Amino acid sequence: MKQPARPRRDGRKTTAPKAKALKPSQPGAGPRPSVHVSIDVPDLEAGLRFYAAVFGFVEVARPFATLAILDANNMTVCMHEKPAGTKPSPHGADLRRYERHWTPVHVDLHVHDFDGTLGKVRAAGGLIETEYREQGPLPAAFCSDPFGNGFCVIGEDANHEA
Repeated sequence: MKQPARPRRDGRKTTAPKAKALKPSQPGAGPRPSVHVSIDVPDLEAGLRFYAAVFGFVEVARPFATLAILDANNMTVCMHEKPAGTKPSPHGADLRRYERHWTPVHVDLHVHDFDGTLGKVRAAGGLIETEYREQGPLPAAFCSDPFGNGFCVIGEDANHEA
């Protein structure tokens, strides 16, 4: 069964693929895990301010002084205060750094008000690195928070006007 079609800028319809249920005999079958995203920042309070101001994330728990649990609407975010220069793992030589850095895993944040959200990113000290307004079915921007963590803002308005 197909998901409802989303309008695209070019007038064609696109559908989201339906997730396939695994049969019990398949590897990986069984309950699927809940997914949380962790974001390391050098200053927890500054991180909380940025993500609350831009995306409306709400702190729901503080299990200890350097960890805040955030309600990010349909996902839980665990924000960790970790000093720059510390090792993220006992394996390897990499150290935490908060200049802009590349990571193969990032968060895509789908928003109703694309331009309004980009304005909030800038106002809160984040960067808009690249904007794509006509290249795909939805507007998208590659961004980074004030701590160098990359994320994408994806507009949900297919009829977005620049």
